[in-house]
Amino acid sequence: MTADATWHKSACILCENNCGIQIQTDGRAFAKIRGDKEHVATAGYTCNKALRLDHYQNGGVRLTTPLRREADGHFTPIDWDTAISEIAARLKTVRDTHGGKSIFFFGGGGQGNHLGGVYSGALMRALGARYRSNPLAQEKTGEGYVDAHLTGGHTTGDFEHAEVAVFLGKNPWQSHGVPRARTVLKDIAKDPDRAMIVIDPVRTETADLADIHLQVRPGTDAWCLAGILGVLVQEDLVDHAFLTDRTTGAETVLEQLKTVDIARCAQTCGLDEEQLRTAARRIGTASSVSTYEDLGVQQGPNSTLVSYLNKLIWLLTGNFAKPGAMQPHSWIAPLAHYSTRPRRTPVTGARMPGGLVPCNVIAEEILTDHPDRFRAMIIESSNPAHSLADSAAFTEALAALDVVVVIDIALTETGRQADYVLPAASQFEKWEATFFTFEFPRNTFHLRAPVLDPLPGTLTEPEIYARLIRELHAVPHSRLALLRAAARMGRTPYKLAFAALAAIDKSTIGMAPYLLYETLGPTLPDGARSAAVLWALAQRIAREYPSAMRRAGHADADALFAAMLAGRSGVTFTQDEHDGAWRYVSHPGHRIPLPIPELLDLLTGLDTTQAVHTTEEFPIVLAAGQRRAFTANTIFRDNTWRKRDQEGALRISCHDAEQLGLADGAFAQITTQRGTAQATVEIDDRMQAGHAALPNGFGLDLPTADGTERTGVALNTLTDLHWRDPIAGTPWHKHVPARIEPLPA
Repeated sequence: MTADATWHKSACILCENNCGIQIQTDGRAFAKIRGDKEHVATAGYTCNKALRLDHYQNGGVRLTTPLRREADGHFTPIDWDTAISEIAARLKTVRDTHGGKSIFFFGGGGQGNHLGGVYSGALMRALGARYRSNPLAQEKTGEGYVDAHLTGGHTTGDFEHAEVAVFLGKNPWQSHGVPRARTVLKDIAKDPDRAMIVIDPVRTETADLADIHLQVRPGTDAWCLAGILGVLVQEDLVDHAFLTDRTTGAETVLEQLKTVDIARCAQTCGLDEEQLRTAARRIGTASSVSTYEDLGVQQGPNSTLVSYLNKLIWLLTGNFAKPGAMQPHSWIAPLAHYSTRPRRTPVTGARMPGGLVPCNVIAEEILTDHPDRFRAMIIESSNPAHSLADSAAFTEALAALDVVVVIDIALTETGRQADYVLPAASQFEKWEATFFTFEFPRNTFHLRAPVLDPLPGTLTEPEIYARLIRELHAVPHSRLALLRAAARMGRTPYKLAFAALAAIDKSTIGMAPYLLYETLGPTLPDGARSAAVLWALAQRIAREYPSAMRRAGHADADALFAAMLAGRSGVTFTQDEHDGAWRYVSHPGHRIPLPIPELLDLLTGLDTTQAVHTTEEFPIVLAAGQRRAFTANTIFRDNTWRKRDQEGALRISCHDAEQLGLADGAFAQITTQRGTAQATVEIDDRMQAGHAALPNGFGLDLPTADGTERTGVALNTLTDLHWRDPIAGTPWHKHVPARIEPLPA
């Protein structure tokens, strides 16, 4: 190790918890990584995956110059000025010919890469673009649709204090999501007065710790939850005082749940009826309950209905806005637009919960002769050609566009289909942050300083967007000059000037990220220009949550902004009280309207809804994307980070292995309606008969001396974009009917 080895505070970028870490650098290498004990949210906790982040920073093959696709398909390196000029000209042509709404934006940051994505909104405004999407539309928009109708916003569980914790399609031992997940799970498991209930077709590591594991048949979660709700209502385990004081329409919901056939629900999901009743009674008699639903159900059949039924469990039992229960919370910036009447897409008319185009309709919005089809795409820090259902269809859609621009640190599977690829600085080479601010009563935020200088030839996303906006001449120089002069005079004059400009010109708000970057940004310390947008967000927090902000120790917006800039281990930006949590409920009287008629109709229809989607041709349910100890999102473009399961094994049950004549280590072929793949078999007694799983994070085409090499299965060569939720359009990645057959060794 060299003499200049130093420690830097930062955060993990692999899941929504973004645990605080310290990185010891040796040159550009991450020599050691450990948890940051001073971090405001995670206090030194981290998992094994964070400790291998050098494989993200230094393991893959980085891009260091813009690339342009030529007519024969090969890429030519070009300089930044040429790239910006040509891209701006081509996007302007699309806008002027077909309208800005034909330009579609995908991405805006991965798990730890949100700050740059904020600036994309200004470019969209400059182009007149209206439609966007990101990975949230593959998982969370159904839940968001339900949230909009019920509490009006996102809720989070207080698992640290809950008497009963319910995990639905969620294995926090591997996928985390819960702050300090493994510590919290072990604390629940060893406390005789508390209980953990897991609803999952797989006997996960979390299920091993549970008091009750409802090992449902794959895809039958809606029947399981309907059965639990039926017990709660029919055995009168609901909180009538809460329903009277805090909700509306409860009687409509209760009357419907009185008719649920509990025995039939248990039979449909393969459970003993008494086990289902025991779980419901434990929930109904607890002093506090928190629940967590995740991709296991959000990427499967009936996902939006499942979200509704899950939330009815804690609402009917009064588990909201009290210790140990479900909590509303503040935001640095909302991740989605919560609306009970979402917009529709221009071609297929699909609902856009959260303001996001459902990922499974994107190809259909392009591969058509409809006059309003998408004709250009800007893709930032995302890899949809690999991550979205039916890769072949999405690749065909990319080829049908007039222009595709990809911004990323590496030449991804999506980048290989683009017209231009722009090399970005990595998440540890720039000022960065995430807006996963889900905590209550103390909500925290972490602005991360660069650990390394940007790799030569790369730019940050805010700078890329700023250069494109400059090239489009979208903002008069006079406005920039006014704000620059005000910024030199101080924050108070700047605030007054910005407010005056916004009053005169309504477009100021839409272009605010760019204006802040160009005018306030250069005045910030330590080159923190990209953090300029946080000034506006601090103003918003002071306006929306003034008391909570002051309880967190910030006298005003300027004090909060200064704390954000200075807090290398993060900052608490709001401190709430349970009594005041109800003000986050946005409905009249801060009451929760319980009936969602469309979803109540789906609940009624469960009696005739198809529960089994396998066939004689495709008899096994494949979960395409299982979290394991050595899987993570695909920003790890380096297979050497894995210590185990290096090929990404196909896990199948002992029963299925025997029936199919497969042994551990054998090769199998997986076939679905969309494609085929091969994988090594791992016999796993955690899987039930008729259920198989492939891990996430594999199947990348990584560069070699002779081209590219793929390790493991690219899951979306097997998935079908037509298998999707009828409300939110979310995909069925975790429920893919498949056939598995032996292959010769």
